[in-house]
Amino acid sequence: MIDLRLLREDPDRARASQRARGEDVDLVDAVLSADERRRSSSVRFDELRAEQKQLGKLIPKAAGEEKAELLSRAGELATAVKAADAEKDEAAAETQQLLRRLSNLVHPDVPVGGEEDFAVLETIGTPRDFAAEGFEPKDHLELGQTLGAIDVERGAKVSGSRFYFLTGVGALLELALVNAAIAQATEAGFTPMLTPALVKPHAMEGTGFLGQAAQDVYHLPKDDMYLVGTSEVPLAGYHMDEIIEADRLPLRYAAFSPCFRREAGSYGKDTRGIFRVHQFDKVEMFSYVAPEDSQAEHHRLLQWEKQWLSSLELPFQVIDVATGDLGSSAARKFDCEAWVPTQGKYRELTSTSDCTEFQSRRLSIRIRDGKTVKPLATLNGTLCAVPRTIVALLENHQQEDGSVWVPPVLRPYLGGREVLEPVAK
Repeated sequence: MIDLRLLREDPDRARASQRARGEDVDLVDAVLSADERRRSSSVRFDELRAEQKQLGKLIPKAAGEEKAELLSRAGELATAVKAADAEKDEAAAETQQLLRRLSNLVHPDVPVGGEEDFAVLETIGTPRDFAAEGFEPKDHLELGQTLGAIDVERGAKVSGSRFYFLTGVGALLELALVNAAIAQATEAGFTPMLTPALVKPHAMEGTGFLGQAAQDVYHLPKDDMYLVGTSEVPLAGYHMDEIIEADRLPLRYAAFSPCFRREAGSYGKDTRGIFRVHQFDKVEMFSYVAPEDSQAEHHRLLQWEKQWLSSLELPFQVIDVATGDLGSSAARKFDCEAWVPTQGKYRELTSTSDCTEFQSRRLSIRIRDGKTVKPLATLNGTLCAVPRTIVALLENHQQEDGSVWVPPVLRPYLGGREVLEPVAK
């Protein structure tokens, strides 16, 4: 939720942001109109209440016809005060409801456009030339089946499409990735967390996932609970309705959790293998910082993501995501996209978003700095989305015989293995 005062003072900025996102520009004026009704009805209510109180002082001193007139006026005022109070509350509720539909204000440096209009900020590493090495690369599913690591047929049998089993060394590889990612985050000063996978509506709505992303959220109507698509949700809700002392910031958490996504808008996309699935595990970084520190923290989160992908020795590029591809909470988002050899292109492995004060206003998370209490800033960043990372690892580090080279960072968590070997059929 954006600052209503800022919206009043600079509505053109909000209109430009909505336009850049490809969202409803008229919503800005609808919010301002409702807010004006709220303020005018509030003034009207205060004036009527003041007159009512003044009248209350005069009535005991009056007599006869004058008292009768005052009592009559008091009755009229009581009705008017009640109506003004109702109008004030209705306008306030409408203002908040409309304000919650507005997405965060985009950072001025974000490239304008749709999904393909991102800006490449940096390319790290060089994709392997498999032709020069004399063999055609296999895709992750073929490799995973050869290694006895991935079973999508039984995943579909048990749960349906876009579900899978990680078996044998595949399961061990996930655990190695998670442990290595948590170790890096802990060394960087993050507090490790295991979070709930089910949250209340307020937590889901407060983080902005019941707006444009609602179609991808799993809801349990009987319990009115939501399955999280990322531990960003419980991590953002962790401090909701709290005031945090300024000297405690930054607060940084790294959570391991299962994630659930309908992938409702991805029909026909990435149907082979485990790149786009309904359930997966992830290590997520989350930061609470003072608003003035959010941009610097955003770049720190990106650096930690780059450190992680570099430790896995994956070639990747960093992109500045375009306005039309930002989530509603993000003012700016950087993605790290790893090279996938059999697709011949870079694909998203990690994202980090600066949500400024958007989520904290909705969740009532504030910072106390001296006598000042104000919303703080929240940021999130994927450290390791397990299935996609496995895809990139298998394809980039495969060898001609179907084995897969293990980066040194993972070896301590895989019993010292340097290579994952095919299993006998």
